[in-house]
Amino acid sequence: MPRGLFADDALPLYERTAARLLDDLRAAAARPGDRLPSERAMVTRYAVSRVTLRAALAQLEARGVVRPSSSRGWFVAEPGLFPETVTAPASTVPQVQGFADYAEANGLRTASKVLSATVRPATVAEAEQLRIAPGADLFDLHRLRFLDGLLVVLEHNRLPLSACPALADADFSTASLYATLRAADPPQLPRVADYSVEARHPTAREMELLEIGATMPMLVATQLTSNQEGRPIELTVQVYRGDRYRFRASITNQT
Repeated sequence: MPRGLFADDALPLYERTAARLLDDLRAAAARPGDRLPSERAMVTRYAVSRVTLRAALAQLEARGVVRPSSSRGWFVAEPGLFPETVTAPASTVPQVQGFADYAEANGLRTASKVLSATVRPATVAEAEQLRIAPGADLFDLHRLRFLDGLLVVLEHNRLPLSACPALADADFSTASLYATLRAADPPQLPRVADYSVEARHPTAREMELLEIGATMPMLVATQLTSNQEGRPIELTVQVYRGDRYRFRASITNQT
């Protein structure tokens, strides 16, 4: 595969697809206003699903490479097609990564067991965090998540249904939450996340679900994620088995 702006074998499939598409546009000397092939043709060319292709197109749109037309397809953006001054691979740019994205980047198999998936009114506290009206439709998802067959985390996701109505119909025992968001119309691209981690003892319910005893510590991560427009789109609490999770961060002095 040609080495492009996004190319890196460790990246998620949608990013590798974006890299191939960008390389093809460059090789064809595409000009602003040129129309891209149909989505059906691109799905066949890159051997990916339509969800993956739309996530790749959404990423290129966010970088100013392509633009959609509601009735006519995708076009090369105007004016500047390719930012030639950008040489750093996408892997060097901080990104909000979902559970499935992390697994794919590290060659791990994922599985999920959905405990509940409902649409309900948002509470006042949830509405304040997600910047929606109290009582607005909220997609509420509880899952157990597995890596290579090992139970790792109990996850609780809450998202405004208005951001991506397709959430209510997706089967999240197999579907990726972030891939579903990226495929929304308009795409919802996770861009910034406020993330905190704390340690505590498990509750009786957590011990049952995570198959642990009372002495096993829990690492609880709370994340509020915003999209490309800075609007909150996801409030998530992840309860990790302490023996199967490690949190790492890089701290940089900007002064």
